[in-house]
Amino acid sequence: MKTLCDYHVHTTFSDGKNTPEEMVLSAIEKGLKEIGFSDHSYTFFDESYCMQKDKIEEYKSEVARLKEKYAGIIKILCGVEQDFYSTESVSGYDYAIGSVHYVKRGKNYLAVDENAEDFICKTKRYYGGDYYAFCKDYFDTVAKFAGRREIKIIGHFDLITKYNEGYALFDESDPRYISAWQSAADKLIAAEKTFEINTHAVKKGLKTQPYPSDEIRAYIIANGGKFILSSDSHVKDALCFGFDKYEF
Repeated sequence: MKTLCDYHVHTTFSDGKNTPEEMVLSAIEKGLKEIGFSDHSYTFFDESYCMQKDKIEEYKSEVARLKEKYAGIIKILCGVEQDFYSTESVSGYDYAIGSVHYVKRGKNYLAVDENAEDFICKTKRYYGGDYYAFCKDYFDTVAKFAGRREIKIIGHFDLITKYNEGYALFDESDPRYISAWQSAADKLIAAEKTFEINTHAVKKGLKTQPYPSDEIRAYIIANGGKFILSSDSHVKDALCFGFDKYEF
């Protein structure tokens, strides 16, 4: 039986709903052996969801306090979910999850997971309605984490499909889409990055498959890629959501 751990966890230091200690207590109740906090790194162009610069040291200090308080009961790690365009250092963290939440088009940072209407509007405005061009830019950006040694884990690899359940917006079997994600996956596998099986969108009722999709997950496994399970929890009740359903 695998050790129950969850390393993609958000708190009130970014866009989570529970404090770090509330998350720890829930993790203990659920029988977790390890929990890793990974609040969002500061992004200068969008402060709506991330840790504020003046709270980063407080975050590290609070997690350090909890490590000491709950030593011998649960192992606690202090990580960060590092957006590709964040300019903050990952020094001082136990680990860093590399995630792409935006695609940069000219001087504009285009969120890929804000909401469906926003995603549709941005595709029309900046890509002339070509979802596959948007997806290519997204996966090309994700692939760049291959060259960043400090990033060990790749967050929600195909996040750009968040609002594409049932291929509502574009066909994920289209050769252009497949070529884009395969190219990124190949680079990241070669760089020995670990991918998440991220259940957040399933918990939210937005998708029936975790990130990445079954097809992508099978490809990564067949080509020697490594996985961890991640809930991407923003509330304590979501810790380890669906972990019993996915093997790797």
